Amino acid sequence: MLRLLLPISAALALAGCAAASGGEAPPRGLAAASAETQTRAALARIERLDEGLNAVIAIDPTAIEQAQALDRSSTARGLLFGMPILLKDNIEARGPLPTTAGSLALKGNVTNRDAPLVASLRAAGAVIVGKANLSEWANFRSSDSISGWSAVGGQTRNPHALDRNPCGSSSGGAAAVAAGMVPAAIGTETDGSITCPAAVNGIVGFKPTLGLVSRTHIVPLSHSQDTAGPMTRSVSGAARVLAAMAGTDPADPGTAEADQHRSDYVAALSTTALEGKRIGVMRFADGFGTEAPFEEALAALRREGAILVDIDNYEMPAEMGDAEFTVLLTEFKADLNAYLATLPSDVETRSLADLIAFNKAHGERELALFGQDTFIEAEATKGLGDPDYVKARETSFRLAGPEGIDRLLSDYNVVALVGPTLSPAWLIDSVNGDQVPGGGAGSLAAIAGYPHLTVPMGEVKGLPVGLSFIGPKWSDALILSLGYDYEQATRKRVEPRFLESIEESPEIAPLLEPVD
Repeated sequence: MLRLLLPISAALALAGCAAASGGEAPPRGLAAASAETQTRAALARIERLDEGLNAVIAIDPTAIEQAQALDRSSTARGLLFGMPILLKDNIEARGPLPTTAGSLALKGNVTNRDAPLVASLRAAGAVIVGKANLSEWANFRSSDSISGWSAVGGQTRNPHALDRNPCGSSSGGAAAVAAGMVPAAIGTETDGSITCPAAVNGIVGFKPTLGLVSRTHIVPLSHSQDTAGPMTRSVSGAARVLAAMAGTDPADPGTAEADQHRSDYVAALSTTALEGKRIGVMRFADGFGTEAPFEEALAALRREGAILVDIDNYEMPAEMGDAEFTVLLTEFKADLNAYLATLPSDVETRSLADLIAFNKAHGERELALFGQDTFIEAEATKGLGDPDYVKARETSFRLAGPEGIDRLLSDYNVVALVGPTLSPAWLIDSVNGDQVPGGGAGSLAAIAGYPHLTVPMGEVKGLPVGLSFIGPKWSDALILSLGYDYEQATRKRVEPRFLESIEESPEIAPLLEPVD
C-alpha cells in the first residue's frame, strides 16, 4: 500500500503557503519577497512534498546563487522576479544538470547552454530551481507506455490520489505545481502533453500557438507540433510566464512571426472577456465522466455573458490521427538525430538507432515495464522527403486546422471552442500501460498548431477535471482572457489531498462498505 506523504492538514497547509511565500508573485507595483526567500521556500516545499510523488528529477545546486544574484542586481525587477520555476527535463539549462528526456542514455548530457526560452525566463527574473520528471522521450517510445514514468525519474504520481496517473508527458511539472512546490513549471506539448497533465492534476496549462515560443535546445519530437508552454496555479500566472517566453528566435525558423503576434498577455486579461462572445460548445468532446461539471461550467459561461452555440454533429476524422502518427514517426527520427548530433562528445548515443541499441543493452531498467516499438517504427521511416510523409503532413494539418477548428469557428460563427479537456485521472497500471478513458478535443489544436488553454473545472469523485478553451492561430491573448474570466467567476481549482487512493477518501470509502 502506498504511504500517505503527510497528514492531510499539513499537506494542505504547505500547498496553501505556496501563494504566500513562493507562489504567484504579487501584482506589479507591490513589493515582492526577495528572490532568495521565494527560492528557499520552494526548495523546502520540494524536499517535504516530493517524497513519493517523484515530480522533481533533479534540483539545480545553483538555485540559491541565482536568487542572490537577482537580489543584488540594481536593474529593474522583471515580470517574474524571484519566481521559482521547474523545467521539464527535455529543456536545456546552463549549469551542472543534464537534460535527460528521462532516459539513461542521456544521463550525462550536460550541454551547459540555456534554451532561449530559459534565457528569457531568467531575464524576466525567474529562478530555475530544477528539472521535472516526465514521460520518457515525451511518451513516444512505446504504444504500451506508462505516462509519468521515466528510467531516470521513476513514476510520477498524481498528488490528488497517489495511485492515479499524472498524465504525460509533462507529468512532473504539473504534479509539482498542483502540490504547491513551485508556482510554475515549463512543459512541452506535441499532442496533449501540457493540457492533459494540467487538467488531471487540477491546474492551468497553456499550449501556445505553434511558433510563439522557441524550441531551440529542447529535445524534439516533431517540429510540426512541438511547443513549450506554462503550467501554473492560475491563468494570470500562465499569462505572465508566456509573456516572458514568447518571441522570435533566429535559430528556430518556426518562430519567425512570433514578434509580430506577441502581445501583453497580462494586460489583456479581463473579467468581462466572455461578455457577448459567441462560444462553440464541443459536445462531441464530452461523455467521459465529465458531464456534470461541464454543464456547471457552461452555466457559468452563460452567467458571464457568453452566447453558447452547441456543436454536436462533428466527428474527428480517423484519417487525421493516422496521418498525424506518420508525421510524428518521420519527424521524430529526423529531428532527434539532428539534435543528438549537437550534444557533447561524451554522449555516446548519436542517433535513434543508437538509442534502440542502448535500450536493448540496458533492458533490465529501460525495457522492464514496456518496450520500444514506436522507436523501431520511427527508425524505419524514410525521411522528410518521403512522399507518404509529405502527404500525411498536408492531410493532418488540413483536417485539424482549415477543415477542423477554422471551419467550426466559421460555420458556427464563434470566436472560440470549449469542451472538457479529458476524463479524470486513470489508475497507474504497470502491467497493461496507460488505460486512458478518453475525452476532449485537444488533438485538433495540437495538430493544427493553435492555442489551447485548460482551466480547472471542478472534480469528479474527488479527481480534478479541466475545461478547454481553443481558438484560431495567434489568438493566444483572447484564449487566455476568456479562460481568465471563467476562472475568476468560478474558482474551481482544488488543493490536492495526497490520498493513497481516492477510494480512501471520506466521500467514497463509506460507499464501498456493505450496508448493515
